[in-house]
Amino acid sequence: MKKTIIVCVLLVLGLAFPPAAVAQGKPKPTDKGLSYADEDRDWGIAPTTQLRTENLRAPTPRQITGGRVVRTVELQKMLTAKERPYLIDVAAGAHRTLAGAFWLDGAGAGNLNAERQKRFLKAIASFAAGRKNRALVFLCEDAQCWLAHNAARRAIAAGYTNVMWYRGGVAAWRAAGLAMAQADPFAW
Repeated sequence: MKKTIIVCVLLVLGLAFPPAAVAQGKPKPTDKGLSYADEDRDWGIAPTTQLRTENLRAPTPRQITGGRVVRTVELQKMLTAKERPYLIDVAAGAHRTLAGAFWLDGAGAGNLNAERQKRFLKAIASFAAGRKNRALVFLCEDAQCWLAHNAARRAIAAGYTNVMWYRGGVAAWRAAGLAMAQADPFAW
């Protein structure tokens, strides 16, 4: 009788919490196949070197020319390294972001005037401490947000050689159940 009850309980738990659902907790750096919140989705958008100035909430390309796309699991692993990348959030408006990210509100606009462009490059230079090969990760809301793509393009155009675009952004980080904090604007 005890054995039958245990088997029934395990069967019910297995139906209520299938293995795939249980595995969706915090990713481990070795979980290479994990993908969150459309970070790997292909909408068929070709990579571009141009800044996007309108329709900034639209599907994005899967690649960024001159830089590279980083996924949630890889970024999580990078954040445990001795020299962590700088996380630069350029999403618009008050929001929660990745713990430790610097929020440069408005820095992802496609049409920054000369003064704002100069301030953006000065902020990036301060993060990189004058090292053009310093790891910089740009992010915004999700894989349908062009703001981080624009900011990463600016850094690439300025000669930074280790520029990454976290395409899944805040949505992918949140879906993975990873540490978040209220975004506080960085004065730039």
